[in-house]
Amino acid sequence: MHSSLVLGAASAALFSLAEGHGWLTGARVNGAGWTDGQNPNWYYITSPPATAGWKALNQDNGFVDPASFQTSNIDCHKSAVTNTQYVTANAGDTLTLYWNTWPDSHKGPIINYIAPVSSMSLYFPLVILQVSCFASATAGNLGWSKISEAAWISGSNPGTWVTDTLIATGNFSSTVKIPAKLKAGNYILRHEIIGLHSAGNDNGAQAYPQCLNLVVGGSGTVSAPSGTKGTALYSRTDPGILFDLYRTFSSYTIPGPALWTGAN
Repeated sequence: MHSSLVLGAASAALFSLAEGHGWLTGARVNGAGWTDGQNPNWYYITSPPATAGWKALNQDNGFVDPASFQTSNIDCHKSAVTNTQYVTANAGDTLTLYWNTWPDSHKGPIINYIAPVSSMSLYFPLVILQVSCFASATAGNLGWSKISEAAWISGSNPGTWVTDTLIATGNFSSTVKIPAKLKAGNYILRHEIIGLHSAGNDNGAQAYPQCLNLVVGGSGTVSAPSGTKGTALYSRTDPGILFDLYRTFSSYTIPGPALWTGAN
């Protein structure tokens, strides 16, 4: 078989695998505009587009398992690295985040975190320019503060979950509000779905963290706290990680640190 045919077949197989789950394709601010997220298949392009979404080695569109929760893969997915573009929004704005798809079977929580990123000032006559330092942001060195969470809605075995709401939108979208009093600056938004369809078994939960660079404007005065390192967010035995969907239950404990509401 010619090499071009082999490559084409491999790409088709990869695309088929990737279609099974999903990735964050982009974001709108207050329902307007569009900023690209990331597409795992761009890994194979010689000159991939610059986007706000972090690049990761998830070309199989796989997940981070609980055995890897104490590695930096849990921050923004496998071997994730920052990108050069960013979403621009003001404190109090609503971001709508779009996945390319999501399977009905992968029920579980949707959680959003932010982590501050430093910036530097360049001084010129009569002007001070704030320069983004997204290039210096690295997985493993970010401190995450949880700003929103949603999960179980009703029923059981398996019940109705916020992921069902995401699918029901018709465009696989989820919203998160930037805290209204958050100080202007550079942040990483960590948007995550945790699939619980195999979570009744140890190491069965599936985390799908996606990261976007975010520049927040406005007149907010509250700084984000130092937050929680990614490796300390979850344990494989947390009740919201080791959880059997396929039984009768009447509650669910969303994993991770407590919600940060100090800038709401």
